[in-house]
Amino acid sequence: MSVLNTKVLVLNRSYLPVHVTSVKRAFVLLYQDVARAVDEQYRTFDFASWSELAVVEHDSIGLVSRLVRVPRVILLVAFDRVPKRHVRFSRYNIYMRDGNTCQYCGKRFPRPELNLDHVVPHSRGGLATWENVVCSCHRCNRRKGGRTPDEAGMRLLKRPTRPQWTPFMAEAFSLRRYREWGPFLNTVDVSYWNTELEP
Repeated sequence: MSVLNTKVLVLNRSYLPVHVTSVKRAFVLLYQDVARAVDEQYRTFDFASWSELAVVEHDSIGLVSRLVRVPRVILLVAFDRVPKRHVRFSRYNIYMRDGNTCQYCGKRFPRPELNLDHVVPHSRGGLATWENVVCSCHRCNRRKGGRTPDEAGMRLLKRPTRPQWTPFMAEAFSLRRYREWGPFLNTVDVSYWNTELEP
């Protein structure tokens, strides 16, 4: 994977995490003066001052005349909103909620080997909602057919529910995060992210 496609944590003006973006996009935001790079001492840098810092060999990109250090955290200079908690009901988010794991046999599969199953079949009035749709492998889906799990003699690993996370926070708290993100994620109170926001 190119270093330009690796991840950067994006903070709002209050230093709260609001997004995860690519290094490529982070450099565009820095260059356009929409964001500042943030170092380990919480100092902020515009593009010119950031590009003058000493380079870390393994985490840099080459420009025409020099290497530039990759920022792992950027701060948006004029954005103070926080992300909405509404999680879109989508195939991607259902796979993320279920961890790419068949909710009947418990095996983890690549996404192309999974499909979505209505716990209460659509033919029986089952709706396409967070509480009625789960990931299933092709084999389990065929075995269950147009029946309920009880009728098919199958058990769900866990009852499906609407997620309480935003997709970017799931990525930010995953194992793929960078050491530089730690101070900003560790200061986030869990209740802050799980409190319902008023419109």
